[in-house]
Amino acid sequence: MTALLTAIAMWLSVNFDLPATHEPPKVELVSPAKINAIRYQAFAAWQQHDIAGNAEGNSRATVAVYDDATQTIYLPVSWTSAAPADLSVLVHEMVHHLQNIGRLKYECPAAREELAYRAQDKWLGLFGSNLEQAFDLDKFTLKVSTACGY
Repeated sequence: MTALLTAIAMWLSVNFDLPATHEPPKVELVSPAKINAIRYQAFAAWQQHDIAGNAEGNSRATVAVYDDATQTIYLPVSWTSAAPADLSVLVHEMVHHLQNIGRLKYECPAAREELAYRAQDKWLGLFGSNLEQAFDLDKFTLKVSTACGY
């Protein structure tokens, strides 16, 4: 897994001007319920700081999550490195790891998702796919999902 995380980090650094790192995140395969609980805790922390994000304003299921505090990517137990769509989820979460390591700041949680989705879409493009085909995420949904709700 370390070699895969290093390769993805290098690809992200070159393609999206994210800071390179030799500090890979921890990766855990967990239940969807645990992923949702971690996502809710992170969103609640943002709300306590009076930042109004749109991260919870959609009805899509959370596939994976990155925890800034523990530098851990939580993937579903069904995740496999053999599927391009699954790998793209890891790419998405690695963006968050590099954002965290680089101490990049965003005005709300949704704003930091824009680059993660762009990277995920570009990764899927390497395999002849895109976010809409692989995850039923159209451009309008992405725009709304990555906008701050001020």
